Amino acid sequence: MSILSIWHLVVLSVLYNGLASNGVNTNVSNTRIPSVIHVGAILSFESVISKVARVAIEAAVDDVNSDPTVLGGAQLNVTMQDTNYSGFLGILEALKFMETDTVAIIGPQGAEIAHVISHIASELRTPLLSFSVSDPTLSPLQFPYFVRTTQNDVFQMAAIADMVEYYGWREVIAIYVDDEHGRNGITALGDELAQKRCKISFKAPLKNFPSRDDITDLLVKVALAESRIIVLHVYTAWGLQVFDAAKYLGMMGTGYVWIATNWLANILDSHPPFASGAMDYIDGTLTLRMYTPDSEQKQKFFSRWSNLTSAKPVQDRLGLNTYGLYAYDTVWLLARALDSFFKQGEKITFTNDSRLNEHQSGDLNLDVMSIFDEGNLLLDNILKVNMTGLTGLFAFTQERNLIRPAFDIINVLGTGSRRIGYWTNYSGLSVLPPETLYTKPSNRSSSNQRLYDPIWPGQTSQKPRGWVFPNNGRHLLIGVPNRVSYREFESRVPGTDTFTGYCIDVFTAALNLLPYAVPYKLVPFGDGHTNPSPTDLVRMITTGVYDAAIGDIAIITNRTRMADFTQPYIESGLVVVTPVRKMNSKAWAFLKPFTREMWFITAVFFLIIGAVVWILEHRLNDDFRGPPRKQFVTILWFSFSTLFFSHRENTVSTLGRMVLIIWLFVVLIINSSYTASLTSILTVQQLASPIKGIESLIASNDPIGYQQGSFARNYLIEELNIRESRLVALNDQEDYVRALQDGPSGGGVAAVIDERAYMEVFLSSHCEFSIVGQEFTKAGWGFAFQRDSPLAIDMSTALLKLSENGDLQRIHDKWLTRSACISQGTKLEVDRLQLKSFWGLFLICGLACLLALSIYFFQMIRQFTKRNGEELQSTGRSLQSGRLQTFLSFVDEKQEESKSQGRSKRRHSEIASSNRGTGQDESINDSKQRYVESSGKSPDNCENA
Repeated sequence: MSILSIWHLVVLSVLYNGLASNGVNTNVSNTRIPSVIHVGAILSFESVISKVARVAIEAAVDDVNSDPTVLGGAQLNVTMQDTNYSGFLGILEALKFMETDTVAIIGPQGAEIAHVISHIASELRTPLLSFSVSDPTLSPLQFPYFVRTTQNDVFQMAAIADMVEYYGWREVIAIYVDDEHGRNGITALGDELAQKRCKISFKAPLKNFPSRDDITDLLVKVALAESRIIVLHVYTAWGLQVFDAAKYLGMMGTGYVWIATNWLANILDSHPPFASGAMDYIDGTLTLRMYTPDSEQKQKFFSRWSNLTSAKPVQDRLGLNTYGLYAYDTVWLLARALDSFFKQGEKITFTNDSRLNEHQSGDLNLDVMSIFDEGNLLLDNILKVNMTGLTGLFAFTQERNLIRPAFDIINVLGTGSRRIGYWTNYSGLSVLPPETLYTKPSNRSSSNQRLYDPIWPGQTSQKPRGWVFPNNGRHLLIGVPNRVSYREFESRVPGTDTFTGYCIDVFTAALNLLPYAVPYKLVPFGDGHTNPSPTDLVRMITTGVYDAAIGDIAIITNRTRMADFTQPYIESGLVVVTPVRKMNSKAWAFLKPFTREMWFITAVFFLIIGAVVWILEHRLNDDFRGPPRKQFVTILWFSFSTLFFSHRENTVSTLGRMVLIIWLFVVLIINSSYTASLTSILTVQQLASPIKGIESLIASNDPIGYQQGSFARNYLIEELNIRESRLVALNDQEDYVRALQDGPSGGGVAAVIDERAYMEVFLSSHCEFSIVGQEFTKAGWGFAFQRDSPLAIDMSTALLKLSENGDLQRIHDKWLTRSACISQGTKLEVDRLQLKSFWGLFLICGLACLLALSIYFFQMIRQFTKRNGEELQSTGRSLQSGRLQTFLSFVDEKQEESKSQGRSKRRHSEIASSNRGTGQDESINDSKQRYVESSGKSPDNCENA
């Protein structure tokens, strides 16, 4: 156990046993606001962070004491103590502060000391404000008096995880200091990566202040690992030594990615004219810096900084970094909290525990340590402060984290550094400043994530792949099914460890397209007597026996849960294969193209069309008139003659022509379909089978064969609910032939269900069998790799290239070329043309007939009503009796006769009217004659008179 751990236990045991006492003595200050307020600060003076922080704290104290509006004229006195990087000294310095009336402690600088001192601060109720400890495990539930006045490492690790996801990487290597700061930060990184389905593939711890040999030995192990994404989470004091050793080992070249946490950014800020030699071995690195918005207050402080450091020795004149800004704001945070504390009427009082007198032997002086009575009230005021400081808005969330966490993402270049974007907990990665993002709705979608292109190690702008095959001398163990049948796909060369076949050639061709070498060894899987189960082979990947598996491995659901698969390189779903017989043409073969329903509906529509055209043409066309027997024969002749477009009768009505045009189009489609189907029946050799597909096979109770080891067995049982007793395992092609030829009655099977790729090879040499029905599953073959293996992605890309350049098809033709047997013009019985394929045409034709008849009868009724009205007006009597018979007679009349009869009736009426006028004229003439005779005048004179 380390000295620090022993001191931790001793101090805590004393405090826990001694401070929880009853009898106490209270010393209360006489005045409400003391003239001097004592504050402690625990720093490591020689560190870069403390050198900057000391100047910033002193400047903040001067600014607070010179501001009469704060603390009511009281002076803030900050006493700084140096731990000299020692946890043991840090504990002692904290205990010294507890001997005085210290209201708060600023610091410590490291997480290791913070864990110990936080216990002391909690017991003595003294707020502990740290501007540099970002350890996420310092929880307010466990350490209520610890206040983190910097950004929590959880947010920095979330930013790194977002960067890893943004660039499409899956695994990282973490190099970290092996203490609370390093371990807890990397644990947070692992949690954030897990949410992105990424992971830390290798954790590489380093002790604090490691030697050059320690660093070199660790980097050699890292170089042998697969991932090339390295996250470096160490301290500013020696972090650059890691880069120096990496440069020496060639690990700062092309292909590597280095992401340093904010320690590197603080070195760059603290040494603005960075040495050119040091810039060479961090060139291309990415780092994060806590974001602080530009403001007038910040610019003024930067302008003061040179004056503040002018009195320091040259080696201590450092640039202002973000820790200095947070240290300055921490002092102001405490000052404003104390100001609010005093304005609430509170006083500073301390209580000595009399029971500590029991432990006053020795030099610990525990009896002089005091409890800050109002520490909890001051803590509440600290957490309620809401101010604007050098770092921007300064306030706490309910989880005691600073609001609006954000980071600059910096790309280190040979001549300096360049900001390539920002990260915020609000919207993720962006090239827009956080202030702009806060004015918009939060958007964490992948399409909204953006960074400028960085320059990577090796002076390249091309994004590194992020991994290489590990150069550790180990070969990739690849399992290959040791098949008994279908050896065209993969087969082991007897007496050797080599394999040949279609799948092997595809694998090696894809492997040759990778931009890196992959040492591998093919290992046979199976006993060589029966076909092994590909599922069992894939399961061996999960147990670590194999690194990958290649061969005829179908990509199905339960296998994808065990391994990552590549892009399919061949399609192969399940099909049904049965024995078939040749079918010769018969005398009634001409009836086969149509089903019974199709024949019936077609004949009915021929009659309907003939009747409709007869109705539309009867009053106008002499071809559709005559005795009833003649008209009936005309209807039949006209309708069926349209089948051959040989009808002699002309159509003169517009509606009749419209119906006929639509019907002729329907006849054309039906005739063409019939001709094509009949031609196929008579010219192509037909094969018949009682099994029509998977549906008819399920409906029967016949045995079904499947290839031993195939996923077809589980699919038939679990998905299609076929009884297991019906399934028969077959090992090779000879078993297929024997079982299919014997049939169910002879102890064989009615059909075999297997993948199409196998069946095409099988049928190429066995023409007495054939595939029936449709392929009822969709699957493909792929290569299986361990989960999250980047090799699966690269191999998928290589397979796509093989498909695009035609090499995949050439490999297929080399191994799986079909013989003349399968390519000849034989096929299963052609499906007959059904009514469902033509019901749309019949519907259109029927609607056209209905529309034409509706228009026709509307015209007839209108004409009949008009003529009937004229007759009523001329005769002056009602014709209600026999009106229907009159209408039918009207419809049956030819249109010209109907019109001539109408004109004849009108002439008769005119004659009758003229006859009545003639009688009146004769009466007048008689009167005139009698007048002439009596007067002796001439008729003309009589007329003039």
